Amino acid sequence: MEKPSNLLLKVSRCLFENADEQTKFIEALVNPQPFSPSILWCQDKPETSLFAVEAPTPWQPKFVDRLQIGEKPGQHPLHKQGYFYCLDFSSVFAASVLLTINQPVSLVFDMCAAPGGKSVFAWKALQPDLLISNEVIGKRLGMLISNLKRCQIQPSGVVHRDSSIFADMFSQSSHLVMVDAPCTGQSLLAKGEKAPGCFHHTSINKSANRQKRIIANSAQVVAPQGYLAYMTCTYSPEENEQVCEWFLQKFPQFQAVEVSYLSKYQSHLTHIPCYRMFPQDGLGAGAFTVLFKNMAEDKGEKVNLDHLISMCKYETLTKTA
Repeated sequence: MEKPSNLLLKVSRCLFENADEQTKFIEALVNPQPFSPSILWCQDKPETSLFAVEAPTPWQPKFVDRLQIGEKPGQHPLHKQGYFYCLDFSSVFAASVLLTINQPVSLVFDMCAAPGGKSVFAWKALQPDLLISNEVIGKRLGMLISNLKRCQIQPSGVVHRDSSIFADMFSQSSHLVMVDAPCTGQSLLAKGEKAPGCFHHTSINKSANRQKRIIANSAQVVAPQGYLAYMTCTYSPEENEQVCEWFLQKFPQFQAVEVSYLSKYQSHLTHIPCYRMFPQDGLGAGAFTVLFKNMAEDKGEKVNLDHLISMCKYETLTKTA
């Protein structure tokens, strides 16, 4: 095994007390192995399977297939036609907390949406009356809009603003806000990609502070009895469990929701019900996920969805009747 950096060693010791687990984790990053691709079916599956499929995990939704290594779903003609969306299985794991929501969801707001996988997942899983996908980085907007159009995700709108704007504009309006937070991207290493400086404490602290600002703004968009999902694709506790602990102190009206079907993935770094996938598990490069519920009393106020659509700078698909 290639010699790991001192910073990677430090993170591995923060994550695992057991030396064997530390070694497996480091090995998964230093000598990355391929993971199975997965697809999310936006339209009904064909009766005859198009791909070689792996056995499903207990928490895997029926509208997702994990394919065998070597399959290339993005090259299939049905991909271009919007029948399915290709995404990492780690993203499926992170978004699977949404499956525990068992109440009608009128409005879903995806705060950090590009390229669109979590938006598509929420639309398929919850069938909201309206999906609003926000992306603050301008150069990523084209990909987001293209994916939502290709997959015929409607009714939906795309916006391009900082999260602070929505705390005022859309206050207490959304039944689900998703924050797939920008992070140091340490799991990119498990996919054989580069993430310069991802283990440096300066990068981690800068990322954690940005995540706290985004989740704080997002909390103000959540309607009473609504949900806030927080996810990352990184490993550092500062960007994950510690953000959650800070958030619950700052916003005591929220409670973390126990997701029973993810209990084996419970983070051992906190008592808060939040869940981790690690690359050495062999399913995906890694993810962190938690679902919060706003326990404030619901006063029955309805949200004007037409008004929200009119505020979208980039409307991808108009609201249907």
